Amino acid sequence: MSDSGRGAQYFWCTRHHRVETEADVCPARYVMGPYSSSAEAANALEHVRQRNEAWDAEDARWAGEER
Repeated sequence: MSDSGRGAQYFWCTRHHRVETEADVCPARYVMGPYSSSAEAANALEHVRQRNEAWDAEDARWAGEER
């Protein structure tokens, strides 16, 4: 781990479908993060789903569509 003063970092690996740490993280193209906890990393896809729904609703609002 680097000596930058940060705590441990966790990543969600889309290739292996698991939480990874800096010690065993896959290449950047396969991971989401960093997150400050393992639980946050494990919920990464749910956060993405929620964000996408909110953005889709906002796009529909701007376009004058009902959702």
